[in-house]
Amino acid sequence: MARIRFAFSPIGELVASLRVLRDPARHSFHLPWLRAVRPRLGGIDLSELFALVPLHGYIVDFATPTPQTPMPDFATELERVRRTPPERAAREAARVVGSDPRAVERFVADPEAGVERFADTLERYWKAAFAEFWPRVYGLLEADVLRRSRRLAAGGARELFADLHQNVRWLGDRLVVARRWSHSAPLGGDGLVLVPTSFSWPDVTVMVAPYQPTLIYPVTGAGTLWTSGPPPAPGALAALIGRTRAQILIALADPATTSALARRLALTPGAVSQHLRVLADGGLVTRRRLGREVVYRRTPVGDSLVCAA
Repeated sequence: MARIRFAFSPIGELVASLRVLRDPARHSFHLPWLRAVRPRLGGIDLSELFALVPLHGYIVDFATPTPQTPMPDFATELERVRRTPPERAAREAARVVGSDPRAVERFVADPEAGVERFADTLERYWKAAFAEFWPRVYGLLEADVLRRSRRLAAGGARELFADLHQNVRWLGDRLVVARRWSHSAPLGGDGLVLVPTSFSWPDVTVMVAPYQPTLIYPVTGAGTLWTSGPPPAPGALAALIGRTRAQILIALADPATTSALARRLALTPGAVSQHLRVLADGGLVTRRRLGREVVYRRTPVGDSLVCAA
């Protein structure tokens, strides 16, 4: 359990979005994204991607490799997809049960070429439909990881998994995930990677050997992802400390980094940093370094000020 770690996966979100494209009714809060990207996809043949990422059941694991670092970029993850051994790709593709068996058969017949086609199409799809929106998605995932990291630090695994998902239970000596298939194995020295997702919401997904054990869980607050504009600032609070600083203070209901606040409030990181410095000098926020990131949170005085407003 000491090896539990969190990570983000841009390629995991991209692959999950393929199901959103085909079943928007199940993911209705993504409709603003769907309306924006559908007109851009006319020149991209997604049929092979849809065949290997069917609406239901197993999808090829090589499409979503377990993140090796907490914050991999899309290019790094895509390169790992390209390096998938052809024999592994063929085995995984043969397990897929979907609506286009001929596309699957074509892939299995020449998996080396199939992996290259798959990766090329993913790259085109990313540039057309996802790269522009990734900073917003990343901001939501980052906020969730910061929140759950605090719970892990405060209450250990029991507290962390208490509300992760209704199908996930921590029993003290094991983690149980309710699935339609059965697999049991010790986590061993590799530990467990926890990856938040907005595009796979509300499902929980697992990956097991030969990949590092990975649990992909729905992010908290997914319904707010496409909400436009910063949080409103109460008039009294805005009059006291200024509208932008009031918005930042309200946005810090959960700890966040400067970059996450900048994306959410549509401000430059430099501007947010200046306002945070003033708020920190006034005793309304505090900062703490976590790895390479500096995380800000409200102090009890800041909490009181927001509640009073």
